[in-house]
Amino acid sequence: MEISSHPAGHDVVVIALREANLDASNVREFKETVQALVGPTATRVVFDLQGVKFIDSSGLGALISCLRQLNARRGDLRLCNLTPTVQALLALMRMNRVFQIFPDRQDAIASFG
Repeated sequence: MEISSHPAGHDVVVIALREANLDASNVREFKETVQALVGPTATRVVFDLQGVKFIDSSGLGALISCLRQLNARRGDLRLCNLTPTVQALLALMRMNRVFQIFPDRQDAIASFG
């Protein structure tokens, strides 16, 4: 799984996922890698999903799990660079009401204030 992390301003960690799919076949690896990248103290995370073309229910569950863990630490999660297909999927599942979605990385980072 191709995932990288980059620190950004305001104590924000940007995690870039460059897999075509986030689904049952790789969700365990995704969770483990994200857990290692975020660590026990990070509270502000941006997931850059550029290139992700498909997310199934287990992938969506993994994103929700990350959001819940951050919320428990009084943190938050942003999504950015969604492909039209993924954006449509999140809208169909009404997950656009759960996640804050931004067109690009800069807007997502700036949203933390």
